[in-house]
Amino acid sequence: MKKIGKYTMRGRIAADSNSNRILLDDGRFDTAFRVINFIIAAKDPNASSGDCNAKLTTEPTTELGWKWDDQTQIAWAVSEVRVTSSPVFGRSIIDPDNLIVQDLFIQGENAGSADINYLIELEKYDISTFEGALAMVRNKSQGAD
Repeated sequence: MKKIGKYTMRGRIAADSNSNRILLDDGRFDTAFRVINFIIAAKDPNASSGDCNAKLTTEPTTELGWKWDDQTQIAWAVSEVRVTSSPVFGRSIIDPDNLIVQDLFIQGENAGSADINYLIELEKYDISTFEGALAMVRNKSQGAD
């Protein structure tokens, strides 16, 4: 694998059970992305009801919560506001073996009903078509629950 670029994506999503698509697919099987950083924060970091969490997946989902045994989930983040007008504390966990050939999806929920801000850093790689095919299979749900 040869690194060919670094990208940053940021935006805001509604806190609900819908997956939000982040378009990465360039129609090629010899390039892929790796998530290297994932940060979230509540729309209003001063609100005590701003605690939120989010996940990145390789397939859309409507199921809330984290399932580390689900191979389609590749990154998880949490942001916590201790009390009103206090600092925001965040943490993220990223599967170090993630490799995305097609699109990425983000889904989040929070203690209130406000939107969730996100920032995702990605590296783009030039890979073999075999590595691309393998990553695509790995990123698909295999139906085991």
